[in-house]
Parts: sequence; structure tokens; C-alpha cells
Amino acid sequence: MATSDATRQAAQAPDTALDRTALDRLDAAAVRRWIAACVRTLDEHRAAIDGINVFPVADRDTGSNLLRTVRAAAEAVARTTADDPVQVWSALAGGALAGARGNSGVILSQVLRGLAEVLADAPTDLAAALLRADELATRAVSDPAPGTVLSVLHAAATAANKPNGISAGTLAAITRAAADVAAEALAETPSQLDVLARAGVVDAGAQGLVLVLRELATIVDGVASAAPPAIAAHRVARDADALFTEREAGSPEFGYEVMYSLDATDEHAAESLRRELRRLGDCVSVVGDGGGRWTVHVHCNDVGAAIEAGIEIGRPRGIAVVRFDDQAAVASTRFAREHAVVALARGAATIELFRAEGAAVLPLSEDGFPDPAELVAVIAGTQASHVVVLPNEPGLETRIEDAVAQAARAGQDVLVVPTASPVQGLAALAVHDAGRRAGEDVVAMAEAAAATRRGELTIAREEALTWVGQCHPDDVLGLLDGEVVLVEPGPAGDETIAAAAAHLLDRMLVGGGELVTALIGAGAPDGLADALDEHVRAQHWEVELSSFTGDQVGSVLLLGVE
Repeated sequence: MATSDATRQAAQAPDTALDRTALDRLDAAAVRRWIAACVRTLDEHRAAIDGINVFPVADRDTGSNLLRTVRAAAEAVARTTADDPVQVWSALAGGALAGARGNSGVILSQVLRGLAEVLADAPTDLAAALLRADELATRAVSDPAPGTVLSVLHAAATAANKPNGISAGTLAAITRAAADVAAEALAETPSQLDVLARAGVVDAGAQGLVLVLRELATIVDGVASAAPPAIAAHRVARDADALFTEREAGSPEFGYEVMYSLDATDEHAAESLRRELRRLGDCVSVVGDGGGRWTVHVHCNDVGAAIEAGIEIGRPRGIAVVRFDDQAAVASTRFAREHAVVALARGAATIELFRAEGAAVLPLSEDGFPDPAELVAVIAGTQASHVVVLPNEPGLETRIEDAVAQAARAGQDVLVVPTASPVQGLAALAVHDAGRRAGEDVVAMAEAAAATRRGELTIAREEALTWVGQCHPDDVLGLLDGEVVLVEPGPAGDETIAAAAAHLLDRMLVGGGELVTALIGAGAPDGLADALDEHVRAQHWEVELSSFTGDQVGSVLLLGVE
């Protein structure tokens, strides 16, 4: 990855010899050290933040976009030799706005703008600066959601402004408290947003904000001995990395991302531009730095119209146009591993069984179907380039098509192996080999699933006509590959269920088999596993039986024969 001189010098700012006297104000030197530290820490954590990016779309570039934004701010600061805090803050806010990438970068640029607007003239008033940052960042998002960077920012701003509390303390106390509260709020994001909870991650943008605030607290607590050197202003050609993007949100209907800066534009003209861009596409942001400079962002198809709309009210600069489909070749570098398996499962014991075999699991409620957004989050959370999905129930393939397609659009290779029962899913998972080529592995898993006959024992709830005759409530039904093949007259006591299980297994083994897998349901009698084991040893001594507690509701017993 190419790195400009300004970024390189900012990232190499001294951070060793510290004067442990806490700052009482954020002067120009402190601002320079802070933005350089932000470049370093976001560069260090970029891949990790990308890896947990599952909301609003699991496209895994939030860390990269945050890094590009602070790099642009650092370059702008490095190009000014001024010691005046007003000029340094202005350069920082303007650079961040001009270099903001993606939705996450735009939000961070507004955070930096809010800090700059207040701290440039009042370098001790971090509490007010955080309030302003909170206001501007929230305004930049058309539909704020809880559990995101905005929630964490709001928590930090609120804590810093507690009356007769933190806000009355020193700059160091306020800064540290804001950083600590932000970290606490970050830990709460999975409980506020289901898609994060399903993926087992915190919000990616919020994680980046916490790092930025922690670096600020470190600078205020102990000041580095020297500032990074400035460089002369010059035009730097953007490299391929700077022109890389992926869709963070919005409709796949729009194929291009257009971004540019505008100078000397007022709020009235900016609002007119917003309306025009909303007519052309989505993900519209027109945000300013408070000094007449604005950054424009839109997803659209008519690139020329989006740029012309800016020309009508100002002079577009730093125009960047990226076609989303052209990014596919780069996407493969953002995955932490090659292969993963995602299993859908009901019942606590069944879920743990799949997890013990190395699968990521989307737990299903007993009466519900998979939420597509939750499934996308679990697929993204695997951080794998090739993902196999095991539905483990009949009829779920069509219900998960949209989620699989969305994950594929985000750059993952996702295939569904048609498993109609957890026993087929376990058979497929047993032959999964992460060292094999992805295509070969999927074929082997599909063959293992197809070769596993699936049986089920359940209790009739109502009178019905089956392929083998009439059944009545409380009869025990045996199903083979989804069809009723056995009706054991009720009531469904322990002996009746045990007898039905033995008869069903005999029926399944007529065609041969070497391995039987049994998942004992939540409503099964206590001795069912022992009864099955005794029957196999007596009648099918050549067969190996493996019994597990499945805790599934609705099915007394699930059987798989291989």
C-alpha cells in the first residue's frame, strides 16, 4: 500500500519521551500529536475493525474508511506550519471532511469538526466540544440506529457534561471519563442491536471512535516531547487504495459512489444539493466543516448528473468516482480465513453440538424462521471468504436465499448444502475439511448429507390421514425422509415411544447402514437413549450408534443413518 509523505511523517510522530504533567488545554502541538496517534492506532487496528463490520452492511471496510479519514486530516495538519490552534483545528477538520471515505468516515469527519469548532477558541472546553460533535454527527445520519457509533458518542458527550460532576473537573479528568464511558457504551452495543449480538461483535465504527478518544486521553495525560515535522503543501496523486470503496449501506440498484468537496457554499445551497442528490440516488451526505467547505457523498448511476449538481452551486474538487462492481478483485484480502460453516439449529443442546464441531450457529426460535439480517451477520462474523450454510430443516432454503445473496454481494462466496435435518447437517460437518479446495469440500459435504437417511419420531396432535393409515391425537408417528411410515397407537407413554423408536430404526436399516446418529428431544423419556442402545446391540450388532441430547422441541427423536 502506497503511503504519502504527510501520512508517513504523521504516523512516525515521536511517542516515547513523555512529560507526565497533564495538559490543561489542547494547544496546536497537542492537536498535532493527537491526530498522528490516531493514524497509528487506526492503522494498527484497521484489519480488526474491518473484521467486525457487520452493520448496516457486512462489507468489512469500516476500519479502512476510518483510517483514510484520519490520514487525510493528518496530512492537512502536516501541511500547515502554524502554531495557532485555530488554524491547526481548521486544517484538521477540513482535511477530515475532504478525505472522508464511506459513511463511517463522514460521521468521523463530523466528530472532528465538532471538536474543532469549540476547541479552536476554547481549548479547555472538551465537554462542550463533545456535545457539538454529537449534534453534528447525528445530523449527518438520516436514520440513526441504537447500538452504533452515535450511541457511543452520545454516551461520552453526556458523561462529560454531567452537571456538578465530571464537567467541573480538569481537562484530563473530562477526557479520561469520556474515553472510559465510551468504552463502556461500546460493550453495550451488542445488547442494543441484534445483528451485532448474533455476530458476537461490537459496532465497528464505535470501536474506532473509542480508539480515537483513548488516544486523546493519552495525549492529555502525558504530552509527547516533540511534534511531527510539517511539509510543504503539494498535490499528491491518490493511489489505488485511496480509490477503493465498498458499499456500506444503500440499495444495490445504484452502481457508483461519487464523492467530492465544495468550497464557499452556504447551508441553503447545500440543502438544495441534498434534495437534488436524493432524486438521483441514495446514501446522500452533504456535510460541512463550519467554514464554508463541504463534502458530498452519494450512491447513484448517473455520475455526470451528480457532479453537475455540485457545479451548479460551487466548484467541485477532489472528485472520486468508484464503481462498486470493480472492487471484487480486492475484496478477498479482507478475510481472516478461507473456510467456515454456518449451521441453523433449534434447541440448546443441538446448538452446542454444532458449535463443538466448529460451526458458527444461528439459533432459531422454536416457532420462528431465520431473520435474513441475523443470518447475514453470522455469515459475515465468520470472517471467511468461503462459507457453507447448513439449513438443517426442510423448506428453509428458499427463506434464506436473500440473506445468502446479500452476503455474496458483500464479497463472500456462500453456498447452501441442502440438509433437511440436524442429523444430515452433522453428517455434512463430519466430512468438512478446511484444507480442501472450497468446491471439493462442498461436494463432499453435500454427498454426505444426501447419503444420510433421516428419521423422526413425533407425537400426533390431531386426527389425520397418513400414508400408512389413520392417526389420532397422542399416537406416536415415525417419519422417514419426511413421510409418515409408522403409526404406533397411543397413549405416548415411555414404552410406546421406545417401541416406536425401535421399529423406525429397523425400517431405516432395511436398506443397510453402518452408523446411526440419534438426537434425543426435549420431550423424550429419560431411558430412550439406553433403550435404543440395547436394541441396536441385540438386533443390529454390526451398526455403530451415537446418541446425543438435542433438546429439540416437537421431535421426540431424530435419527440419521449413514
